[in-house]
Amino acid sequence: MTSPVRRAGAFAALCLLSLAVPLLGPVAAAPIAVAVLAGAFVVTDGPVFDLFAYPGDYEDRRLYGLLTFVLAAVALGIVAVESTMSVSLFVGAVLLVGYGNLAEQLARTRTDGPALLVATFTAGGAVAATIGQMLAYVLAGSAVVTPLPKIVFLAVSGALLAALLRDMLISYDDPIVMLFVGLLLWLLAELEPAITATGIAAALAITVAIGYASYALATASVAGMLTGVLLGLLTIVLGGYSWFVVLIAFFAIGSLSTKFRYDEKADRGIAEDNEGARGSGNVLGNAAVALAAVLGYAASSSDLLAADPDLFLYAFAGSLATALSDTLSSEIGGVFDEPRLITTLEPVEPGTDGGVTWQGEVAGVAGALVVAVLSVVLFDSVGLVGGAIVVAAGVVGMTVDSLLGATLEGSVLGNQGVNFLATLSGAIFGALLVLSMAILG
Repeated sequence: MTSPVRRAGAFAALCLLSLAVPLLGPVAAAPIAVAVLAGAFVVTDGPVFDLFAYPGDYEDRRLYGLLTFVLAAVALGIVAVESTMSVSLFVGAVLLVGYGNLAEQLARTRTDGPALLVATFTAGGAVAATIGQMLAYVLAGSAVVTPLPKIVFLAVSGALLAALLRDMLISYDDPIVMLFVGLLLWLLAELEPAITATGIAAALAITVAIGYASYALATASVAGMLTGVLLGLLTIVLGGYSWFVVLIAFFAIGSLSTKFRYDEKADRGIAEDNEGARGSGNVLGNAAVALAAVLGYAASSSDLLAADPDLFLYAFAGSLATALSDTLSSEIGGVFDEPRLITTLEPVEPGTDGGVTWQGEVAGVAGALVVAVLSVVLFDSVGLVGGAIVVAAGVVGMTVDSLLGATLEGSVLGNQGVNFLATLSGAIFGALLVLSMAILG
């Protein structure tokens, strides 16, 4: 059985065949893909089989890992050829997964530290994707070339998403990772972010430093760190540093509140798992709506979406006001006795879904106020009235979270689903309130 490093090297070398598309064109490159697929199906033994086979492939004597990998690459190539997706993005996505995996497997021969392995994959994948995009332009003889800072931004964003998905999935799922990375790069490229070399360097330095600090201080798991860095990078590039300050304020204050009287909350059975370290599910449950608002803002600003960009700004602020309100309400209110169920006001045990305390409600309103004040200070279009809207959105979202907790959590929804719907309700309420005021004059 071949070693993981040799297998990763073989897959990485195979990824170079993606360069045939910009070099020869899709028609001439198609027979190469067919030949590789046929070989993967026909070869059932021997040194070539051993080179590409995953442990599970030996049972049926079939190179399932290679077959699915090549099929995913072919599917992504077809999308690139038949749509507005650039062939350079196709090449970048394929090389990112192949060479990122090779870099990680090489690192595994010297360390088993999860953070170092993730960093190695991300760095190796980002470098490969950057070089791959540039080679695709050169081989195709393209007269229009994407600026290098944008190429690097796309490569790093794709590498972060790939590292996150690989942390959540298994090695057999690299084909899925490749497809998702390719689609993300296509979406980000369509948004046409304006970024300079200094801008991407500063964004990377800030987000990586904060992400590593969150992991080192045990406020985020590896997956949570990756999710936070990706969210931060996209927020800075597509929204701006003002958006990022609001986002990072939520993460910082929320993480500190998680540590607040942690041992006491652990004794009550209401403390966050993993010593309070936030995982990817927790981060996305609270910030997925905010990320969608950032993407919507970028799409409307670049005329891809016919909507007022300020609507997405208020959706962003409203979702994070909800997230911070809910977090402070739960983490601070949870240490006080005599919570009451929000639907009936009956006394319940601490930690009961939908149980609230007046101290927690006050803390939640304070969280919404923090986001509102930051929004008023940082965004010219958000005045005092806008700040009041953000507070209202946060309180509404926090209340929706408690109502869902009392009625649907546990039977229909999990905690992350409740968080997502609550932040969505806060975002929608804030955006609709602003839209209604604009319509009424």
